[in-house]
Amino acid sequence: MKVTISRRAHFNAAHRLYRKDWSIEKNDEVFGLCNNPNFHGHNYELIASVTGEIDQETGYVLDVKILKDIIKAEVEDVFDHKNLNLDVPDFKDLNPTAENIVVIIYNRIKAKLDSKFELEVILYETPRNFVTYSGK
Repeated sequence: MKVTISRRAHFNAAHRLYRKDWSIEKNDEVFGLCNNPNFHGHNYELIASVTGEIDQETGYVLDVKILKDIIKAEVEDVFDHKNLNLDVPDFKDLNPTAENIVVIIYNRIKAKLDSKFELEVILYETPRNFVTYSGK
């Protein structure tokens, strides 16, 4: 039987949504206030959910401490209190939209998990705006 375990995490980060190859006007038209050249920040909330079979010896799908440590190393230590555009190499040539951020986070966590596990990541950019990615 498959069960899903989840871990919630938090990080604060600044970003600017814009494309270098677009004019200021087009960036303003598409991204509005999120195109502020001085950046803007969010208090991101993250839920990482791992689905798998229950191990008959331990009773765990995955020890939640392992998931906690992966999230700390791959997300919190990398993104927290950073300017995503300037400080995080993943976004050197990638617009740090919520959609792109959740895919990067998914890939970073998935790379540290055994391939037998399914992963879903939910990223809240605000309490009302969030994105979900499960590798599909």
